Amino acid sequence: MTKTVARDAAAPAGDTASQAHNIVRNFLEASMVPDPETAMTYMAPDVSITFTGGRKYKHPSESAGLNARRYKWVKKRMDRFDVVPGETETIVYSLGTLYGEWPDGDAFEGNRYVDRFVVRDGKIVKMDVWNDSAEWLLQRNGLDI
Repeated sequence: MTKTVARDAAAPAGDTASQAHNIVRNFLEASMVPDPETAMTYMAPDVSITFTGGRKYKHPSESAGLNARRYKWVKKRMDRFDVVPGETETIVYSLGTLYGEWPDGDAFEGNRYVDRFVVRDGKIVKMDVWNDSAEWLLQRNGLDI
């Protein structure tokens, strides 16, 4: 796993970038347990979560519920973090692959994901999630176009 930090001339010091990286990593680790209540401690009370398919959530328990219906279990192989500090917030991208089992017990791995987080005042205020699960499900059901 690598951590990349990009800075512009007006960006705050590296401590803010490291703090944001740690907040996101800790959030993701709690999410994979899954432990949505601990995950929420890394988020602002008014967090905005946009999950795959444009689904809007306000608490990690909602996305955990979707994952519980979509997968028997799922984890993230976090390959890389890109951290982009700004004047008032830090953007953190987590890139990697998903692995786990579908509800029927078939194993999978290598399902790409990108998560984008906005961290402000030590809390995640926005989270956007993208992955290839829909493509994989289409292919599993003979609908690969």
